[in-house]
Amino acid sequence: MTDQRTLGSRTAIERDVVVVGAGPAGLMAARRLAAAGRSVAVLEARDRVGGRTWSKTVDGAFLEVGGQWISPDQTELLALVDELGLQTYQRYREGESVYLAPDGTRHTYTGSMFPAGESTTAEMAKLVALLDGLVEQIGAAEPWAHPAARELDTVSFHHWLRQHSDDEAACNNIGIFVAGGMLTKPAHAFSTLQAVLMAASAGSFSNLVDEDFILDRRVVGGMQSVSEAMAAELGPDVVFLDTPVRTIRWAGNDGTYAEHVPGTPVTVWSDRLTVVARDVVVAVPPNLYSRISFEPPLPRLQHQMHQHQSLGLVIKVHAVYETPFWRDMGLSGTGFGAHELSQEVYDNTNHGDPRGTLVGFVSDEKADEVFRLPAEERRRLVLESLARYLGEEALHPVVYYESDFGSEEWTRGAYAASYDLGGLHRYGAHQRTPVGPIRWACSDLAAEGYQHVDGALRQGRLAAAEILGAGAAPVAAMHGAGR
Repeated sequence: MTDQRTLGSRTAIERDVVVVGAGPAGLMAARRLAAAGRSVAVLEARDRVGGRTWSKTVDGAFLEVGGQWISPDQTELLALVDELGLQTYQRYREGESVYLAPDGTRHTYTGSMFPAGESTTAEMAKLVALLDGLVEQIGAAEPWAHPAARELDTVSFHHWLRQHSDDEAACNNIGIFVAGGMLTKPAHAFSTLQAVLMAASAGSFSNLVDEDFILDRRVVGGMQSVSEAMAAELGPDVVFLDTPVRTIRWAGNDGTYAEHVPGTPVTVWSDRLTVVARDVVVAVPPNLYSRISFEPPLPRLQHQMHQHQSLGLVIKVHAVYETPFWRDMGLSGTGFGAHELSQEVYDNTNHGDPRGTLVGFVSDEKADEVFRLPAEERRRLVLESLARYLGEEALHPVVYYESDFGSEEWTRGAYAASYDLGGLHRYGAHQRTPVGPIRWACSDLAAEGYQHVDGALRQGRLAAAEILGAGAAPVAAMHGAGR
């Protein structure tokens, strides 16, 4: 017998605003709107809140399989954590770090700069200074508006680095901070302007390469608890899980977006609910916009822009051990190696946990390679990579888990969307432009806090402020709302 599916609910519920997505951006938008007296429905496709933040217990081990760190400049997130009554703790960083050189030799060091040899270290410092200068000139708010935007957006970060240095090790070492470490794409796949935005969002490239800054603190109970606390405040009559949005219908009297009149009813159909409202906040990453049918269709510019934004790919590897054995060896658990399978490794031990946890990252083309292998072979290679940093004991975790957001239906990559070559200067100025009653909010569109929870919160707050500033009448006062 063929399944017959019904879209939406028999009777529409009425709210002032519909928010699509219960990640940090969507929940912050809903929180601000509700505090201002607006009625809201948050429709989330997953069976949980938190978006790309997610904590779960695997074989008895608590793991943050999604985003988790807070840096000192992320004031929006820090303020919210405090407001919600949550606690934070510092990442463990005592002892020496490990650097694996291109020839495979292992070096321990302290400080923020790799012991890569005098010449290579000098070249790395030169590249960082050049990038810091670009960040200072261009900034995070409107990088596309700078006179050099097109020039920087049409040369890959890979090639820009080599235009300014003939030291291959220096280029690779600096490249991993943006490529494997942040955008999770090969450095030849995104532009220098995109790299500058990534650095500017953290305040400087120097901040981006300083793991003690960018990976400073964690939330006790996991980063997802921030979203869980916001959702609990909003309540189950506001936040609806397992509710993928399929269609958003909005139009003026003649059925075209050009004639949309503020306050005209908008109908949103999901798998479980039909909601009539006057405003919509789409708070999912741009690669998922196409999962929604818009009636009438979005403008041409939107269709084109969304096709030039994509998420990268990374495997976040969690390895839990009976004890944090590396600490007894005087090691911090931090390691870098541009040529390694896991280009980064950190001590990721949970607050108050006697066991030790390491987290490693396998990005972009390296992730492609190991995903072609059977799971056990992939595990063996990843653990061997961790062992080259921290010794043979790393080969034998009691719990092993790989976060793979690339295979998730409602994410499809990590950590956030970035533009292909030439896309940022071409479309960046339009990425937040409302379409009729529809606004966009996610970390992928942020300036400060780009691709972090902090940026998502800023975007959610901004979308709510724009709706409140428009001052349209509540939905209860509208006439002719469809069912």
